Amino acid sequence: MQENKEVDGGELVARTLRRAGVEKVFALHGGHLESFYRGCLHNGLELVDFRHEASAGHAAEAYARVTGEIGVCAITAGPGFANAIPAILNAYVDASPMVFLIGAPPLRERETNELQGGFDQLSIAKPTAKWVVSVSNVERIPALLAEAVRRASTGRRGPVVVELPIDVLHMITREDRVLEPTGLLVRPRPAPSTRALEELRTLLLESERPAIIVGGDARFAKCEGVLAKFAERSGIPVFASKRGLGLLPTNHPNDAHDAANLAMLTAKDLPRPDLVILAGTRMGLFLGGRGYSVLPQDAKLVQIYSDPGEIGRIRDVDLAITADVGSLLDDLDAATATTQWPDWSAWRDLAVDQQNTRAAAYPDTELVGGIHPFHAMAELAEVAGPEAIWAIDGGEAGQWAVQHAKTSAPGTVITTGYLGGLGVGPGYAIGAQVAVPDRRVVLVSGDGSIGFHLQEFDIMVHNGYPIVTVILNNEIWGMSLHGQEIMYGKGYNAISTLGGRNYAEIARAFGCHAERVASFAELRPALERAFESGKPACVEVMTDPGVVSPGLVQMLGDVDPEIPQIVVPYYENIPI
Repeated sequence: MQENKEVDGGELVARTLRRAGVEKVFALHGGHLESFYRGCLHNGLELVDFRHEASAGHAAEAYARVTGEIGVCAITAGPGFANAIPAILNAYVDASPMVFLIGAPPLRERETNELQGGFDQLSIAKPTAKWVVSVSNVERIPALLAEAVRRASTGRRGPVVVELPIDVLHMITREDRVLEPTGLLVRPRPAPSTRALEELRTLLLESERPAIIVGGDARFAKCEGVLAKFAERSGIPVFASKRGLGLLPTNHPNDAHDAANLAMLTAKDLPRPDLVILAGTRMGLFLGGRGYSVLPQDAKLVQIYSDPGEIGRIRDVDLAITADVGSLLDDLDAATATTQWPDWSAWRDLAVDQQNTRAAAYPDTELVGGIHPFHAMAELAEVAGPEAIWAIDGGEAGQWAVQHAKTSAPGTVITTGYLGGLGVGPGYAIGAQVAVPDRRVVLVSGDGSIGFHLQEFDIMVHNGYPIVTVILNNEIWGMSLHGQEIMYGKGYNAISTLGGRNYAEIARAFGCHAERVASFAELRPALERAFESGKPACVEVMTDPGVVSPGLVQMLGDVDPEIPQIVVPYYENIPI
């Protein structure tokens, strides 16, 4: 390196990201980051553009989930940053490793009523991110960016926000003044203690019906190989939270799919697990909240998570292990290599089979008001096949889709998480397609959620992403209206209808292959044509608005008119 060679801030940002292994940056153009874009071109970083900053952020998160690496999103100052807040929040509540680069007005022009300034971006970002920092010196860019990457991808993962004022980013300095990045590729894998392993082994040997539930922390531990090996050797059924789907492939004999299937055992009064191992999984709404439909009250609980503060939330646990899930499974598999496990095959088969019994509750593929959404998603799963990647959006539409989203790799079922934000699907789908261009991506959305970011059809067409979008259109905000009727009686609604929109025509106007389907007999041929088109496609499926997702009923809780109570949608009801 020549001491007198000069470099600008944008080059330093791009160079540091390249050294961290970053290959794609999801962005929407804004002049504040012009120097960085130029640095990306110099360093072989691909810029993936969007029509809205939220979609760019969601795409970066999907890219992280599919690849298991960090996602990077670059957005301009002021309104660009404001538009991206939902994406930052989504990554925060779902613990996804991401770096958001945000532009800012010049430091030297603060408090001058400057363009796209006049407010403190980092004060807004701080409660929504794992870490925030503003770079005030060009020489420190590599060191601070390395810290951002390290913080995003270690411990409890999450988004970090790095503010890059335009004058700092365009500033020129000598190479010999630049602080080199340190710890850029640090990825510790904390291992469990010998005592914890022995306690876990003892609990397993004492158990009659053990179950494992894998989650997002396990996905980023990249433990799918040892998980499959251990599950097969031990005979333990493996369920998954939404973010753990695919860690065991669909065709694995121990794959019990969605953790919500555990609630079916309760509903049918069948044997339930007496030991549940939460492997990189957080307790919360998606595991039954404070109820016991998913995690039985009398079951022993083991929780393994990278963040010790997350262990024991809502429920006490019998064994707490702060460790990387991959390290734990490696050590557990090695420590029990000669262990003779009990014969759990009958229990495993019962648990695994629950995912195959749902169809019995829905005998009709078509109803008076349209196609049944359960069977619409079953057809999609058949046509898409297990190699497809699922980007799932919407309320009830998403719940129907998850039941059928079978896949062969981790990170390939991407759903809304604890933020519950709608409109994430187009960004998710594009991010997934960019991550794995040779696999087909399916975007499932409701007619409500697709309206948030319809403009991303333009990006799909412009860049030739062959994403197949399937819209379940019941012409209502399904989760809203059905919840209102459960609470206040049939026929009640408040701003919950959506009739009259033709989304296939909108998609066609953007240049997609598009069809609207109103009968079940037309559905499979339409889906096959969409996949065979080889271009961005949209199949709008008219579904019956009277069909209520069982997931919504569970979220609302038991509403017994004979028991005085205040119904609190999606949360615990309050007795009076």
